Amino acid sequence: MKTFPKNFWWGAATSGPQSEGRFNKKHANVFDYHYEIEPEKFHNQVGPDTASNFYNSYKEDIKMMRSIGMNSLRTSIQWSRLIDDLETNTVNQDAVDFYNNVIDTMIAEGMTPVMNLHHFDLPVELYDKFGGWESKKVVDLYVGFAEKCFELFGDRVKFWATHNEPMVVVEGEYLFQFHYPNIVNGKKAVQVAYNLNLASAKAIQAFRQLNISDAQIGTILNLTPTYAASEAPEDQEAARIAELWNNKMFLEPAVYGHFPAELEELLTKDKVLWETTDEEKAILKNNTVDFLGVNFYHPNRVKAPDVAPNSVGEWMPDRYYDAYDMPGRRVNLDRGWEIYPKALYDIAVNIKENYKNIPWYVSENGMGVSNEDRFKNSEGMIEDDYRIDFVQEHLEWLHKGIEEGSNCFGYHMWTPIDCWSWLNAYKNRYGFISNNIHTQIKTIKKSGHWFKEVTERNGLED
Repeated sequence: MKTFPKNFWWGAATSGPQSEGRFNKKHANVFDYHYEIEPEKFHNQVGPDTASNFYNSYKEDIKMMRSIGMNSLRTSIQWSRLIDDLETNTVNQDAVDFYNNVIDTMIAEGMTPVMNLHHFDLPVELYDKFGGWESKKVVDLYVGFAEKCFELFGDRVKFWATHNEPMVVVEGEYLFQFHYPNIVNGKKAVQVAYNLNLASAKAIQAFRQLNISDAQIGTILNLTPTYAASEAPEDQEAARIAELWNNKMFLEPAVYGHFPAELEELLTKDKVLWETTDEEKAILKNNTVDFLGVNFYHPNRVKAPDVAPNSVGEWMPDRYYDAYDMPGRRVNLDRGWEIYPKALYDIAVNIKENYKNIPWYVSENGMGVSNEDRFKNSEGMIEDDYRIDFVQEHLEWLHKGIEEGSNCFGYHMWTPIDCWSWLNAYKNRYGFISNNIHTQIKTIKKSGHWFKEVTERNGLED
């Protein structure tokens, strides 16, 4: 028997924009707007209007989550739902009531609510008026929104996250064109990365000034471990720079309150370093996280670039490394991602040895598979043994890391109920619970029943 620590979080993660639907929202977030202007870019032209209907079915949904053993749930508070006036932070009472009801229902069911404040879902008006996260004005508006959340819900919510995967905002919106507004501008990308770090630190500062008892605040990062294609010096150097950009850009400020000197030197050399002030540096230094959430799906394998880096064209971080397709790797063919559970152990060791052994939890891990109806049995249940195997293997490696002293306190899968995704909509399903988007009928998958057994044992059978 592989037993996990006492009071271990067994749960799952979702987000407001991917689960709630657009019901009764005054403002559009960037994905609401992107769907409005380019619906053809979304799989089967399915947008976020209904999503998994959590706005209307949260009571039944949370009860179903509890029935599969979940003792905790992360979701997010939508800025575009909660706030009526984005500059004065007046609130929408319907939204206040909704989030109060969600939080109270979780607690009544015996679940710990974990609330995230930003899940790629900036109100689109803040792009139009100020340039979004390029602007430090938006940083301060975000802090005002965060303060309002702490004041409204901090008496019951004891675990907060400032961002989910902020690097996705940087790369999706400003480098690689997979999120609106699809800008390609390396200088802006670097400033946005800095501003997101600053926003997190300022929100943490505001949180601590409120002196909320027994409450903690962290951030959620997609820590995708970097593996070099070989021991050759040029491949090792490529991996070092990839790690600096992809992981340390957010991890080091979160835990240590400053950016890696090597990264600053590189960005200075390339003439794209962010604009900062001494006051901002002090805020970053003095407002680090209480805990980390770590999202992990697949490793990042790199090699030295085939073409030597040059200064021609737009600055891109991957001028210093190329993706490496390792022969023989295991791949989830539906999503195209490598399956490498040992990376979760490597993350655990890295946090233990290099990041103060800070308390952390797996905030997302999961397997997206398309057309899961093909796996339905005669009783209508999806027999997703592939997901059971995926989670089991990752938990085994996580357990090894915990046994060796890494301070991990939970595992959340993405996601409890099949939810809407950016561009992919409902193409790939991740949940323990299936969702028929036409009827909103939800059914527990085989993996959900298996997960309940894991939670009841607080561990894995040998």
